[in-house]
Amino acid sequence: MDERKLGKLTYLVKYPEGFSENGKYPTLFFLHGAGTRGTSTDALRENAFFECTENMNLPFVIVAPLCSENTWFDLFEHLIALVKEVAKLPYVDEKRIYLTGNSMGGYGTWQLAMSMPEYFAAIVPVCGGGMYWNAWRLKNVAVWAFHGEKDDCVSPTETEKMMDIVKRAGAEAKLTIYPEAGHNAWTPTYSNPEVFEWLLKHESTLTVDLEEKYTDSKIYG
Repeated sequence: MDERKLGKLTYLVKYPEGFSENGKYPTLFFLHGAGTRGTSTDALRENAFFECTENMNLPFVIVAPLCSENTWFDLFEHLIALVKEVAKLPYVDEKRIYLTGNSMGGYGTWQLAMSMPEYFAAIVPVCGGGMYWNAWRLKNVAVWAFHGEKDDCVSPTETEKMMDIVKRAGAEAKLTIYPEAGHNAWTPTYSNPEVFEWLLKHESTLTVDLEEKYTDSKIYG
């Protein structure tokens, strides 16, 4: 994996087998959880996401930034800049850009997709959550969310509230709750090839077509 830097973000890039800069490739962003935070990419290279997918021969260019601050939200403007920069690369298929993340990265996945829904064809948030009232912005983004029923770190209701709004917005939405899993919902998710096959079925229209909501300050603050 190559190590690169953009602004405050250090990130890893993993290329698919047979990669050529003259080709066009689906691209997958991965946001890690709180346990991988730091200033060295050593822990990121050993993250469960890469362990689970090591032998899958995935066709994606995988982009994995490192959180060197307390949360992804402290680096949010840099995440947005990274997505925009990667989307412009000549070998990135701009209609097939995907996003996934677990735990803290699950929260980051929800928020990043809601902030720039025109960039993502589909997302896979794992044991995360977010500002569910704003999840209507994902009406043009396919979502497959995962959570452990016995998660005592992030309640599964966090994902369920997000998914309720996504479904009501009319998006393609799937929810998988692992009945016996705790917080670690990422190992069964990232070990499942069907998750990545599902991502590849989706292309972005590169349009948002959203009606702005909650604009009355007297009602919504």
